Amino acid sequence: MATFSVLLFTTSPASGGDPDGAYVKIDGREALLRSVELFLNRPQIKQIQIAFAPEKLEEAKRKYGGHLSFSGVKVVSGGPRWLDQIAAGAAKLFNDCTHVIIHDAARPAVAHADIEALMEAADKKMAVSLVTPVRNLLSEVDEGGNPLAFAQPGSFMQILTPQVIAVSKFKEMAASKQELHASAYTFIKGSPLNIRVDGSSDASLVKAMIAMLPKPKIKAPSSPFEEAQW
Repeated sequence: MATFSVLLFTTSPASGGDPDGAYVKIDGREALLRSVELFLNRPQIKQIQIAFAPEKLEEAKRKYGGHLSFSGVKVVSGGPRWLDQIAAGAAKLFNDCTHVIIHDAARPAVAHADIEALMEAADKKMAVSLVTPVRNLLSEVDEGGNPLAFAQPGSFMQILTPQVIAVSKFKEMAASKQELHASAYTFIKGSPLNIRVDGSSDASLVKAMIAMLPKPKIKAPSSPFEEAQW
């Protein structure tokens, strides 16, 4: 059975976006704290790390250190790129983990079922990513924003996180600080509610997305005596 280390990065991924999206408050709590909580209380997850840029490390420890420490989450430092944060986490990876889940901490609206699907697929695949279909016509543009060509949406998928990667592949990526080639991945369709926080103007929208996510299934009590405990 696969066992997992989770590494959350707080810089913007290669696809761009607000570099401080992870720090935006969603209904009073930062996106990064909500993202961490997606992975708590899962028996197959043996380690959780969150990476901060060096210039934000001390402030992060001051603001979030108590909460993260209470949850068993370790803090590492790396930057300026998200791949630098991946490398920082790789240096402290637990030896008994077979796979690493990487996640953009600015994406707190992830369905529990999507995380379960990723973890289940990990036993058979070297790298798995959540994706959603592109629904609208796309246009290639030049540096000035001028349209060059149209592209049909059916030829593209939007890449999401979390992603799960076998330790051997993860260490290769961390050492080279290069993304895995697209052909290395298996895609799993994820919820379109999984959007990235790209600024404070997104806070209300992401709050609404979190509220719309299906609630995780609660295990039924195995006996009336268990149900009566409180």
